[in-house]
Amino acid sequence: MKKFTGLLLALCVNGFAVQTALAQDEGTALVPLPSLDDFTKGKDGWAFALGGGIEYESAYEGSDEFGFEVDPAGAIQWRKGDNIFYFAGEALGWRGRRDDVWLFEATLGFDEGREEADSDDGRLDGLGDSEEGTEFVLQARRAFNSDWRYWLDGRVVTGDNGSLGIFGVGRRFGEQMDGTGSELALVAVFHDSDRANQDFGITAAQSAASGLNQTNMSSGLRSFGLHYNYRQYLNENWLLFVEGLYERYSSDVSDSPITRNDYEAELGIGVIYIF
Repeated sequence: MKKFTGLLLALCVNGFAVQTALAQDEGTALVPLPSLDDFTKGKDGWAFALGGGIEYESAYEGSDEFGFEVDPAGAIQWRKGDNIFYFAGEALGWRGRRDDVWLFEATLGFDEGREEADSDDGRLDGLGDSEEGTEFVLQARRAFNSDWRYWLDGRVVTGDNGSLGIFGVGRRFGEQMDGTGSELALVAVFHDSDRANQDFGITAAQSAASGLNQTNMSSGLRSFGLHYNYRQYLNENWLLFVEGLYERYSSDVSDSPITRNDYEAELGIGVIYIF
């Protein structure tokens, strides 16, 4: 975690900073949090953004293998007042601000599942590919005041592969109101038995095929984590983003034969062009 923090802070204060005046000219975001993409620059109507990034991350949940992955970034958004409708990759959603201190969001997305091939070392051999499925996300954030310096967050993710509950508290750094700056959040993640067994359980058939002990997971605490987000305009159209994640698994998850590491981590950096 020290390496993550050191690199992220170095990027923030040394490599990519631009004048605050440029950022302020970009307009007011629906909610001034770097973790929430808003490409509308404070204007009603359509907004288009396209880019990409490179992530260094765990190969799968519980893996001790790490690798680089190139991912697309950006979204199509339509804003009307305090509401934004968006399509981003495999997610279709809406978010709206209410009374300046509440944010509500609903998203329909897609869970890709896990494949045996995700492990180059063959540690998933015999477990088969987990099922793909749709998932629905409901989120509510409550700021302590209208500048969104501190906030509370609650999310429910439910779908074909089970459900997650995510609860967090966060702090925004910087004075910009355009969604740039940095943000740090502490989160706790809970899963039901369906989701726990989807990711970390081993059935009798999988045990026979893989040689791993049969494991039945129950619902409960999944992990505690730290999430970091950084956004900065490089000029009028180009936006830099940096994201970091560290999650420490609970003892029940760590005891699963699938879990080779008792944590999950990723670090990503990329750019987005706003049309």
